[in-house]
Amino acid sequence: MGPLAGVRVVEMAGVGPAPFAGMLLSDMGAEVVRVDRKPAKGGGAFDALAGASRLDRGRRSIALDLKQPEAVAAALDLIGAADALIEGFRPGVMERLGLGPAVCHARNPRLVYGRVTGWGQDGPLAATAGHDIDYVALSGVLHAIGTADAPVPPLNLIGDFGGGAMVLAFGVVCALLESRASGRGQVVDAAMTDGAALLMAMTYKLKADGLWRDARQANALDGGAPFYGVYRCADGGWIAVGALEPPFFAAFLAGIGLDPDEFSDRWNPQAWPAMRARLEAAFAQRPRDEWAALFVDSDACVTPVLDLDEAPRHPHNVARRTFIEVDGAPQPAPAPRFSRTPPEPGPAASALGADGEAILRERGFSDERIAAMRRCGAL
Repeated sequence: MGPLAGVRVVEMAGVGPAPFAGMLLSDMGAEVVRVDRKPAKGGGAFDALAGASRLDRGRRSIALDLKQPEAVAAALDLIGAADALIEGFRPGVMERLGLGPAVCHARNPRLVYGRVTGWGQDGPLAATAGHDIDYVALSGVLHAIGTADAPVPPLNLIGDFGGGAMVLAFGVVCALLESRASGRGQVVDAAMTDGAALLMAMTYKLKADGLWRDARQANALDGGAPFYGVYRCADGGWIAVGALEPPFFAAFLAGIGLDPDEFSDRWNPQAWPAMRARLEAAFAQRPRDEWAALFVDSDACVTPVLDLDEAPRHPHNVARRTFIEVDGAPQPAPAPRFSRTPPEPGPAASALGADGEAILRERGFSDERIAAMRRCGAL
């Protein structure tokens, strides 16, 4: 099932964008084998995180000690039979393990070698540490998000997952399509700074055209405009308003019961504070769900701000199966949808290393070789 059925991917286990990219590819039907690092004695926080990650659904796990030559040889055999590899280490780590692009392409010339890092494979910062907040800071994203007084980190959605994992998965699929015509693989260099900047393409164009002020809460889409923002209701809940276009704004005013003449100058930023105060007072009169029910069938672009327990239960999300249940907890379902090759989420995450022997046997490893790897600690 899924449009990537038949594609084989080796994922070098990590945290953040590489596992999310592996989940995206697996959701679309690819057979993704996750090469986990062999757990340290006594475990540890990192191993516990890797073993319990909700980003590991749909993949089987083999745990290898890549400090052992036998483990590196086994990894190369797995990579030799794969269509793609994805990894999220700092530049140079895979090369030091003996699994860099040159070695892997010598074994498998058609291999698509996907790499995701914060800063990219080159550049002055390539070898330095960082996290999502740093990558979105350097790309201009963080400056644009938050209150007028200070930037607010947008979770790790824009750097790790949007600009990193999704760009990596897109790049891998693009390279797989090209390799079918050329017969040659290549390296995909996905940098979270590059991807985060790419997600800001519209904002940079608006700024270049003089339609975006380089300040927070000063524009139509950053919480500055009173008709595109959130409002606290009588019960402490929040409502989201996105009434940009004239007919949507007219429907919004009709629903909330305010005089359009009070908002006749709505595109004038100087008038926004007074308009916002008027809307704040209006929304404070009723609880959130009353407002949501009032606008449910309108084109006013008004919705309740749902928390993480409420969102999976919303009727629209239930009807579309936007969330699925895995291990008794809700998870977002695969997206997008396909009419002929619908993707299905894989099973819950395997325990770390649980599928090692089965994976090796499927790839033609003999029982003797597997036993030898066990004895030396490579597996």
